[in-house]
Amino acid sequence: MHCTFDHVAAALALPEFDGHAAQQRMMPQARVSFRPVDRQGAPRQGAVLFLLYCFNDRLTLVLTRRRDDLNSHPGQVSLPGGQHEPPETLEETALRETYEEIGVPPEQIQLLGQLTSIYIMPSDFQVQPFVGAYVGNGRPVFVPDPGEVAAVLEAPLDDLLDDALRIEELWQLRGTEVTVPFFQLDGHKVWGATAMMLSEFAERLRLAVV
Repeated sequence: MHCTFDHVAAALALPEFDGHAAQQRMMPQARVSFRPVDRQGAPRQGAVLFLLYCFNDRLTLVLTRRRDDLNSHPGQVSLPGGQHEPPETLEETALRETYEEIGVPPEQIQLLGQLTSIYIMPSDFQVQPFVGAYVGNGRPVFVPDPGEVAAVLEAPLDDLLDDALRIEELWQLRGTEVTVPFFQLDGHKVWGATAMMLSEFAERLRLAVV
């Protein structure tokens, strides 16, 4: 059975769902889940968007591969998003960043709900994920930002539920060998915070697609 927008709505409305536990299923070994209490100041706030649309009769999710020469998370696969800029809301942050990164304007996106906030230790960001539906006809016209986005990637939403696409490997990260789980999506390894957010969405969908 393919995922539908009805399944997505049901997944986002699940009562008493443990989002943190679902995220940790794809958490790299030794990763910090929450901001240390002794870390000074407050984390920077950010937001990302799970943008969904119908393509080849399947619900599809858009991801981006970041340029290899960026200072932050170079070469990694991520969701469209970025830093919150007051006085905008976090919802507005997700929509603005999506437009800036891949060229889909806010008026063509309907927000459907949100997932569990996640902390990203290296950049000291607290990130709020949102889920939205493209309301235009067919597939969005992508205009990637050449200064940040190396490629726009598209993955059928059903792939998140395919256990064969969840893989673990031993990687060298910051001089230490650690076990890293990742999704193999559209020919790319999606790991770290992005994989953890995808994991929550996938676990919600598993309960909704019955």
